[in-house]
Formats: sequence, C-alpha cells, structure tokens
Amino acid sequence: MKNHHSFLFLQSYFRKPMEIGSVWPSSRFLARKMIQPVAWNEVEAIAELGSGTGSITKEIKSHASKKTTVLLFEKDEKMRRNLQQEFPNYPCNQNAVHLLNVMSHNDIQQLDCVISGLPFFNFSKELRERLLNQVLDSLKPGGYFIAFQYSLQMKKQLSKTFHMERIDYVPLNFPPAFVYVCKKPS
Repeated sequence: MKNHHSFLFLQSYFRKPMEIGSVWPSSRFLARKMIQPVAWNEVEAIAELGSGTGSITKEIKSHASKKTTVLLFEKDEKMRRNLQQEFPNYPCNQNAVHLLNVMSHNDIQQLDCVISGLPFFNFSKELRERLLNQVLDSLKPGGYFIAFQYSLQMKKQLSKTFHMERIDYVPLNFPPAFVYVCKKPS
C-alpha cells in the first residue's frame, strides 16, 4: 500500500506541481508531529486540508474519538477517491476554499482544529488569503491551525493572523519540513 501511495503522489505531483507541493507523501514522523499539539479528548470537529494520500489522516483516525467529525479536503481526484475508500467515515471534499460551506452543510458551527498540508507559498496571494480567512473563520477561539511547509516563508503572514505558538523542524521527512503550530486568538 505504501508504494501505491508514493506512486499516486508522484503521479499527482507531475500533473499539478503547484497544487501538490512535494514529490513524496508526508513521513510518519511529520504526521505524528502534526497531530501532537491537539488535545484529542476535547476535539469534536477537525478538518484536514490537502489530505493527499492520507499519511496524516491515518494519525488523525488513530487519535480521534468515534464522535469526532473529521472533514477531509483534497483537490486531486485520484487521491480523493483513494481517501474515500480508505476513510469511508470521513467526508472528502474537493476544495478547501469551500471549508465554511462544507461545515454549514454538515451542521458544524466551529472547528477545534485545522490541519493543513497545503503548499501555501505556491498559491497566489489572493488564494492564500482566501484560504487563511476560511481557516480563521472556521476555528473556535483558541482553536489550533497546524500547517506544515517546506520553508519559513509563511511565518510573517501566519503571525499576522494567528498567535504563533512555535515552529517545529522535522528533518526526517522528504523534503525536511517545518510545522507551524498556530492558535486563533481568543
């Protein structure tokens, strides 16, 4: 299955490199680092943006309670189909810019956490701001936004919108990644 995921990821990257952002799925080290700050016993609703092949989704599934609502977002059609097969209980949506609409459709008022693997710096300034506004408006006060990037280029922009708790470096990933742990101001 792991080789299938790697091949699927590589295929998708070559089709749309600006949307995928990497040639390789997230490592288990990165996936674990992404879900570490979350207070899982308190999470009622969570969204994962850019779910890819489900590396982080697997970690979410192993920590979330049966009552937790998990929304997945993945633009790539093949990866989205794969996610729907692997995680049938988690609705998988096409575009993260529709986060608030999807929440409304699923009767979710606020999210406790948004986890993102989207390559924000590859996007236009307008798309980046639209996505970040969706995230900000979706989160409860004090809710977490945890995003990984392959550079520190998003630090300034994320610091303007969120309270930056910390940035973790994950060298055991290809390429090495930075995990931004941000909180919506209360």
